[in-house]
Amino acid sequence: MSASGFNLSRVFSTVAEAVPDQEVLVWRDQRFTYAQLDARITGLARFLAGRGLGCRTPRAELAGHELGQDTVGLYLRNGNQYLEAMVASYRARLAPYNVNFRYVAEELRYLFADAGTRVLVYGGEFAPRVAEIREELSHLELLIQVDDGSGTPLLPGAVAYEDAVATTGGDLPEPDPDDLFVLYTGGTTGMPKGVLWRQDDIYVNAMGGTPFGSTEPFGSYEEIAECARNGAGGMRLVMIPPFMHGAAQWSTFHTITNGGCILLTDDVVHLDPPSVLEMAIRERAVSIPVVGDAVARPLVEELERGDYDLSGLAAVNNGGAPLSPAIRARLLEALPHILLLDAVGSSETGLQMSSYSAAGGAPEVGTFDPVPNTVVLDDLLEHVLEPGTEETGWLAQRGRVPLGYLGDAAKTARTFPVVDGVRYAVPGDRARVLEGGRIQLLGRSATTINSGGEKIFAEEVERAMAGHPDIADVIVVGRPSERWGSEVVAVVALREGSEATDEDLLAECARHVAPYKVPKAVMRRPLIQRSPSGKADYRWANAQVG
Repeated sequence: MSASGFNLSRVFSTVAEAVPDQEVLVWRDQRFTYAQLDARITGLARFLAGRGLGCRTPRAELAGHELGQDTVGLYLRNGNQYLEAMVASYRARLAPYNVNFRYVAEELRYLFADAGTRVLVYGGEFAPRVAEIREELSHLELLIQVDDGSGTPLLPGAVAYEDAVATTGGDLPEPDPDDLFVLYTGGTTGMPKGVLWRQDDIYVNAMGGTPFGSTEPFGSYEEIAECARNGAGGMRLVMIPPFMHGAAQWSTFHTITNGGCILLTDDVVHLDPPSVLEMAIRERAVSIPVVGDAVARPLVEELERGDYDLSGLAAVNNGGAPLSPAIRARLLEALPHILLLDAVGSSETGLQMSSYSAAGGAPEVGTFDPVPNTVVLDDLLEHVLEPGTEETGWLAQRGRVPLGYLGDAAKTARTFPVVDGVRYAVPGDRARVLEGGRIQLLGRSATTINSGGEKIFAEEVERAMAGHPDIADVIVVGRPSERWGSEVVAVVALREGSEATDEDLLAECARHVAPYKVPKAVMRRPLIQRSPSGKADYRWANAQVG
């Protein structure tokens, strides 16, 4: 291992050398071993390096918000190509980043320009959007088109993905732990921002570089190899969230570190609960990640309808959005043998906290056990709050945190302040430290509603509203009010056939939160708009009540 840490390309190749014949990815009729995928990754890396792309300025010569590597946009749905292109970029010392495939042309223009995109790897279905804006992007010099079955012809000047993968010969650079992992935030409350991590920091913080149950990272690549060998291919995970979501990438590298296998559902456009559950049984999955009620509810409803033997499933991992108490209870009733893990983190912090639930238990919803570097800072960002104080503060992370936001020195300074000589990541979550050191998560400051002088956290009210069995989904926002300044409004989608009145829904909410937090109005919509990862789209919700 380099004295400065790990890089993600070598993590993958280390595992591939340790367990070459174990499966790493299953999708449709394709089953890839580590050795097979590693060879495809190397071919694509050689193609990229052969075009003169890579690292242009050493990390030590750059400020935290600067990027000295050529960037690669990954404009893809789930598939082997996403993982291959990501790791191949690392191997050639480029910086890949996630592209939200729901973006329209205007949003793509902003994103590609903000990232200074040199290379775009995109699915054929997205070729028309790429063609619409490519002439406006001065940095963009290489298009690599994936044949995704859409039948879209190759764009003029573009390279077919499989041709690039087939590249042989040519030298490859030596990746460095200082090379960047770039993750663009979803932009559900503002414009997307590129978060810049050293690969060593994000790997140790959130991508498997710290063994499960330990606070100390691996000490060498050989320890990673031994972990993969000991795993014996047993960690098999059905990946529902898109790879463009950071948590999916983190879970993937956790699985890789343990020599496990990522199982991708055939349909990468729509959530098909029967297919997910059938794959989990057929492929002996031990874990299924979900993103809040948006993913968990359809799975629970299918479990309640069907007859599925999921006795081999050990855990359901939730992150990115909270599970409502009702869905949590139904999930544990349908699968009483599993462990339900809730994880809290963000693009700017990595993993911060977690909690476990099991059938028969009574978890404290919204309360978590922090990792050692997670704290709560006071409102003025002057000191760390002690356990047991009633004061509400800012959830923060210290230690291995990002270098900054791409191209934005001012926002980097605000989000990553130095307090008493220690640098923190403070992305905007409100929290308090309870007796004993557990942390109660209250919600994002960006979604906090100030109504009549009281601060109301949208996520807390959403959990309360979701307690009603007829609510399929809900987002809570504030709208201008002459009396209150801002009043709470719930935008809800009801289950088919529901006869629940607004009064019924609000009465359920009032069972869980104080009267001043109960929405002043309910707006019904056939469907709640969320990001591809399942996160609430507050910009959309605000437009509904504006």
